[in-house]
Amino acid sequence: MEWTRSHTIGLATVSCVYCKGIGMRERKRGEPAACNCVFRSIFRACLEQFQICAWRQGQYTSITLERCRGAERRVFWAMKNEDYMADFLLVSRRLLNRQEYDVFRFHFLLGADWKLCCRRIGLDRGNFFHLVYRIQQRLGRAFSELQPYPLYPLDEYFNAVVGGTREPIRSLPPRRETGRILRPPLKKIA
Repeated sequence: MEWTRSHTIGLATVSCVYCKGIGMRERKRGEPAACNCVFRSIFRACLEQFQICAWRQGQYTSITLERCRGAERRVFWAMKNEDYMADFLLVSRRLLNRQEYDVFRFHFLLGADWKLCCRRIGLDRGNFFHLVYRIQQRLGRAFSELQPYPLYPLDEYFNAVVGGTREPIRSLPPRRETGRILRPPLKKIA
């Protein structure tokens, strides 16, 4: 992803000492790049969406009909919430080493506080929070720069059409009412 000021200014932390709230900073070779505070806010947005999807999982599952552009122009069913959760976890597992993944799992997924995580993993407080910031930065960058379909921006993930522009799917014509009520056979309880 090509980072510009218009992409990063809404995600940047106002109190960031590196970018001063703009979201862009210069790297060693003088080229502009997104600040780490932008990647941390991207991670937090993706984590919040993951938690929303996990909360919805027990209540209901929405299935959407998606159109795939190409020679065959197929239509397929998608479960976006479950797909997002799987992508979020698989990218995290592949990108993080063992200790980072343990902190990610305990602190972010299971919601343990820093004291419990430090006791469980064997870290002191300073190293734990440095590790938390490093995890947020690495995963935020990965979620936004993932190819071919990044997890962030979230609206593009949940509303994108595979292989092209969005085209509405034509629904079937409505059925004529026959006046009969469909009553399926029921098994008798003895």
